[in-house]
Amino acid sequence: MSFEISKSFKYLESAIDYRAIRQDLISGNIANVDTPYYKPRDIDFESALSKEAQKEFDPNKNKQLKLARTTPDMMEGMSEDDDIKPTIFFRDGHLARNDGNSVDLDVETTELAKNNVMYNACIEALKKESAIFKAVITSTKNI
Repeated sequence: MSFEISKSFKYLESAIDYRAIRQDLISGNIANVDTPYYKPRDIDFESALSKEAQKEFDPNKNKQLKLARTTPDMMEGMSEDDDIKPTIFFRDGHLARNDGNSVDLDVETTELAKNNVMYNACIEALKKESAIFKAVITSTKNI
């Protein structure tokens, strides 16, 4: 049996997973700082996660007009948000060195630090949410 503590719980879990993936990508960029022709990679999950969360928390979500199906054999209609996935991209815009490598160590370490702060913030939010749930459970035991 699976349940969620709140609507935001699954988004916090997803954000933690994506932050861990981003940590690996940035660490790989730093590890390849001397690899010729290496292009730094990153992941854009914030926009995908934001669209998913907006679908859940949008007050107008029940006001969407559904596609009418005349027979049960008809396929469901697809919305433009059905295929929301994070995307991995090459971080460009930095001048490549003579060996073609475009990893900027200052940018990578800054992104690594920002990602670490956000990862820790998500962990703390998850802990607080779980603590609230635990407090409710323990307080109802005493009644």
